[in-house]
Amino acid sequence: MVVEIDKDSGFCFGVVNAIKHAEKELNGTGVLYCLGDIVHNSLEVERLEANGLRTIGHDEFARLKNAKVLLRAHGEPPSTYKIAEANHIQIVDATCPVVLQLQKRIHQCFQETKANHIQLAIYGKKGHAEVNGLVGQTEGTAIVIESAEDLDKLDFSKDTVLFSQTTKSLDGFRKVITAIEGRMLPGVKFKYYDTICRQVANRLPNIKKFAAEHDWVYFVAGRKSSNGRMLFEECKKANPHSCFISSSEEITERLPNNVMRVGVCGATSTPKWLMEKIAEKIRTLNK
Repeated sequence: MVVEIDKDSGFCFGVVNAIKHAEKELNGTGVLYCLGDIVHNSLEVERLEANGLRTIGHDEFARLKNAKVLLRAHGEPPSTYKIAEANHIQIVDATCPVVLQLQKRIHQCFQETKANHIQLAIYGKKGHAEVNGLVGQTEGTAIVIESAEDLDKLDFSKDTVLFSQTTKSLDGFRKVITAIEGRMLPGVKFKYYDTICRQVANRLPNIKKFAAEHDWVYFVAGRKSSNGRMLFEECKKANPHSCFISSSEEITERLPNNVMRVGVCGATSTPKWLMEKIAEKIRTLNK
């Protein structure tokens, strides 16, 4: 049996950058807090917490004083920075550069269009940390569209500008664009900007190809990872013998005798060390 790890899976640049920031700060002295899970992978979070990182929520952050807090790759709304300034909190800003650029674009668009009552919309997951940060650039006025089913939230008699969460799928974004175009009233302007991160978007065709080349696939991701759920759905379409797991402990049985090639792949929030550990477990169990 051959067990292969997908070379294109694992942390994206934004996550790598955030973890490097955390590790650098943890090598110093004092306590480092992180606002929300640094990555949607519980085992990686546990690894960093064992080194001194402390994960907090927004309620605890608002009560914190004179501390050092890391902002993860997802980014934060302006209100978070205002609280930090008021509470004398030192920010270690690990916002992904791609997300930071998008925040600036949305904020600029909001400033330029709010006087004309132009409708801003964001294709993304409602409540997702990145989306909360993006909506914050519009003083909470942007309308979040998760799918074509949410389009009734829009006023099709208003000029509209659409952006996208960086980690959404291109296919889903195109479907939403087509649906909006089909419902816009005559003479109403509709602009859209493809703000999907290509490092993430390219994972989709890569993972479908990787899955199709193997007899059996273990897809590794945290249960909280929306990117993981999206990629796994496509992985399973390409190969029905695909299993979603979050740790090596979930693999307890040998694979069928006719399985000769096993693939291990994962989300943008899946650490390489975890995929390597799972690959070793597969090899040991199937000797």
